[in-house]
Amino acid sequence: MNIKEIIDVYISFFEKRGHKRIANSPLVPENDPTTLFTSSGMQPLIPYLLGEKHPQGDRLVDVQNCFRAVDIDEVGDNRHTTFFRMLGNWSLGSYFKKEEIPMLWEFLTKELNLPKEKLYITVFAGDGGVGKDNEAFEIWKTLVPENKIFFAGVDKNWWSRSGVPDNMPVGEPGGPDTEVYYRFDDLKHNSECKDNPVECECGKFLEIANSVFMQYLKTEEGFKELPQKNVDFGGGVERLLAAVEDKPDIFQTSLLYPVIKTIEKQTGASYGIKNYELRIMTDHLVAGVFISSANVKPSNKERGYILRRLLRRSFDNLYKLKTENLEPIIETIVQQYKDTDPYLINNFEEIKFTILEEEKNYKGTLSRAKTFIDKKYPGKEAEGVKEISAEDAFLLYSTHGLSPTQIRSLGYVFKEEDFAVLMEEHQKLSRLGASQKFRGGLADTNERTIMGHTATHLLHKALRDMFGDQLHQTGSNITTERLRFDFNFDRKLTGEEIEKLEDVVNGKIKENLPVHFEIMPLKRAKELGAIGLFDEKYENDVKVYFVGDYSKEFCGGPHVDFTSKLKRFKIIKQENIGNRQRRIYAVVGE
Repeated sequence: MNIKEIIDVYISFFEKRGHKRIANSPLVPENDPTTLFTSSGMQPLIPYLLGEKHPQGDRLVDVQNCFRAVDIDEVGDNRHTTFFRMLGNWSLGSYFKKEEIPMLWEFLTKELNLPKEKLYITVFAGDGGVGKDNEAFEIWKTLVPENKIFFAGVDKNWWSRSGVPDNMPVGEPGGPDTEVYYRFDDLKHNSECKDNPVECECGKFLEIANSVFMQYLKTEEGFKELPQKNVDFGGGVERLLAAVEDKPDIFQTSLLYPVIKTIEKQTGASYGIKNYELRIMTDHLVAGVFISSANVKPSNKERGYILRRLLRRSFDNLYKLKTENLEPIIETIVQQYKDTDPYLINNFEEIKFTILEEEKNYKGTLSRAKTFIDKKYPGKEAEGVKEISAEDAFLLYSTHGLSPTQIRSLGYVFKEEDFAVLMEEHQKLSRLGASQKFRGGLADTNERTIMGHTATHLLHKALRDMFGDQLHQTGSNITTERLRFDFNFDRKLTGEEIEKLEDVVNGKIKENLPVHFEIMPLKRAKELGAIGLFDEKYENDVKVYFVGDYSKEFCGGPHVDFTSKLKRFKIIKQENIGNRQRRIYAVVGE
């Protein structure tokens, strides 16, 4: 059973049980500043987990492309990847534990034919103000021997986007989960491991399935029950393939091993000897292909920075292996994923250009970094290895984008402990910024965030009326402080054009137009002229928001009910973001 067959069997299994398939949401989230990338299947469904009605009903199934930047430094072992596909089935108040657990077990043991004796279970032990999950334990006891069921705390068997209960911001949903692990009999434990999925970290027990019972909302006073009890199942496709093929090393499965073999051919390296370097290259270039396909370009900010970090880390390891030929590796990656993600074929030339252009830029960066050091530390060329300050090493890292490994590969040495102190301070600031970014998210349904969301609809319509229907939104980011709107346009807007846009939007605010949504068939929505991002993701019934007779747009919401609540709209900045794209920043309110 290959990767596509696993996906197809899963979707079919749940469709037969009343679930409607929803499309894979974009890897770059729409209208959601809470994260740079879609990092889980539940992320696009937050409003519906909180109680909003989904156009497709209360039983959903999908496969979602995901990327997690927090796993970058974990890559190199036999099981971690930054890019992965997540199978998901969802109950939005339709069913709960007693229905979900037997369905999950049937899928794993009958549809995927995984041997029951190799599967182990964990359930929530209770903590963070939520009790022990005895209900899940009693259900599992009817399916598996009790000695294969283990209890674990919030660090293992609790799920929310921000982790354990103490880390959850107010307004964040979460809940206890139950997990299924596959045991690789031929893999030996590390000496510190114990023979169970809770106390083993070596990979002998691989988590392959996770059902979250999403029933709580974090409040100022603690947790309260959501209006409905939800099920959020997630199963990593790559990990399920490893279990089906009984391969404890994900990079040796039928999906990723052809990429490894191409790298071996290009470098002359052997996977058994250089597996660490080859795993990093494989994962980072796979992620780089998908992120590049989402029209992200390497840069020093946000998504572009993540893409640059991935690519340059893969270049570092490529150069270690004494080769620079990337093109065959990129081709193999696209070939391996084309059956499940056929758009990669159409985007291949742009993907290849993005990656190869970044390699060219990186070589220039290395040259400039060397020139900087040579000028600052003159007269030491004859000494061989140069010692530079930790501050200069960190400057090469933070400004030039060079990893410590790459800095050392240029022959420079520095005090590692001093560099680590600087890095820790940098990471503290990054984590603080990330937490502030998260708290400003759309999911918190903050009043100003909702106002900004409605304002983007008015701005989108005003821009199209002014410049034509070929103009369309390419992205947005909405916080409590401001809205950011990206669109395809090849020049700077004039002062007169900015003023006209403001007048149009403020005019619609003064008209106090009513705002409402309707759920309707996709065909009908298109006939009405509704517009929206990524049209191909919509299926069957869709939600369309109407702003009077002025604007009709595909959207999940939420919005204000009358435009007068926006009070005032003001454009504060515009900028060029490259590739014939413009960005407008604006504020609403007093």
